[in-house]
Amino acid sequence: MTIIAVAVFVIAYVLIATEWTHKLLAALGGAAVLLALGVTDSEHAFYSAETGVDWNVIFLLFGMMAIVGVLRRTGVFEYVAIWAAKRAGGSPLRVMILLTLITATASAFLDNVTTVLLIAPVTLLVCDRLGVDPIPFLIAEVMASNIGGAATLIGDPPNIIIASRSGLSFNDFLVHMAPLVVIEMVVFTLVLPRLFKGSFTADPDRVASVLRLNEREAIEDRGLLIKCGAVLLLVFVGFVSHSFLHLEPAVVALLGAGVLVLISKVPTRDYMAAVEWQTLLFFAGLFIMVGALVKTGVVADLAKQVGAVTEGHVLLTVMLILVVSAVLSGVIDNIPYVATMSPVVLELTRSVADPAQAQAFWWALAIGADFGGNATAVGASANVVVIGLALRAGHPISFWAFTRKGVVITAITIAVAAPYLWLRYFAFS
Repeated sequence: MTIIAVAVFVIAYVLIATEWTHKLLAALGGAAVLLALGVTDSEHAFYSAETGVDWNVIFLLFGMMAIVGVLRRTGVFEYVAIWAAKRAGGSPLRVMILLTLITATASAFLDNVTTVLLIAPVTLLVCDRLGVDPIPFLIAEVMASNIGGAATLIGDPPNIIIASRSGLSFNDFLVHMAPLVVIEMVVFTLVLPRLFKGSFTADPDRVASVLRLNEREAIEDRGLLIKCGAVLLLVFVGFVSHSFLHLEPAVVALLGAGVLVLISKVPTRDYMAAVEWQTLLFFAGLFIMVGALVKTGVVADLAKQVGAVTEGHVLLTVMLILVVSAVLSGVIDNIPYVATMSPVVLELTRSVADPAQAQAFWWALAIGADFGGNATAVGASANVVVIGLALRAGHPISFWAFTRKGVVITAITIAVAAPYLWLRYFAFS
């Protein structure tokens, strides 16, 4: 059974990484094969906390997607983008910096895929008005979304998986990840002018036209915007205080979505259209395949091998997780990578006596996966989404055009993260 579990998982992983077939088909197909062959069963696949579908992840994403589906109708994202362009005085460099900061901030509190879906079309519009190439702006924004999304539990899907597996709370991510993200965004902002050198020359006449835009006209429903703001505030409060309220983040998200749907009276088709059903089903199939590896003992054996390589040296293990996670998350989507590695990290933490150092394993995994997603065009789901939007708008972004910039940013962010982990969890622990 172990050989079958590994073989099916490897085949599915190759299909996902190479995109020879749709990743949903690969994940659900792999799960179906494992169930059909008896490697796992319905009890382990659907009801077990250790080896089954993580319903907390599924319903947290569902709730936030529904909320954003309602929020999209307000026009608030268009408002923010136009406001940023005007506040930047039409300067392409300042526009890029403002939009990346807005994207990073929004990605910390909304799923980064949803954020780039809403910001990218507006960026295309603003760049067209300015007469500049939108490709550098889109690449910068998606990188900022992957960095900013690392700050919170809900910002990046890998974080949701890590939180569910490790028991870390929303507040834990704020305290441990947000300070690093702030540092990384400062560095990222300083690097932008050199990274996209030659991309900031605009037509003066077009700049003047942008400055004449009225951002207030982008707001389509002020009443709905107020309702969305109130619900999002309550949801955020619920995330922060869920350990005191004894409510899981998934429950908070579902309650928020339910309340917003009731008070907004938005047609069902509008907010349900925002739910990425393929993403949710992909997660389900992936969890079942990873659960089969846990059930057959593959994960426990892998954890022992990692421990043997580093000979039990905790700091070395943390750095190994960080670097390997960054490299592999650049080659393949960071979601399946984290789903696979989280049980391994869980096994490794059980052999560490110091709680702070044990947590460092999880932060190394989160940092490596989130920042490593910037390395290539297929490293994170947000990357794929933005490339698709750019192609439909007539601005194709090649794999290597993205990767040339992505590798540089990933190397810089990991180089900054390594001393952060050492100083915080070892030198001054």
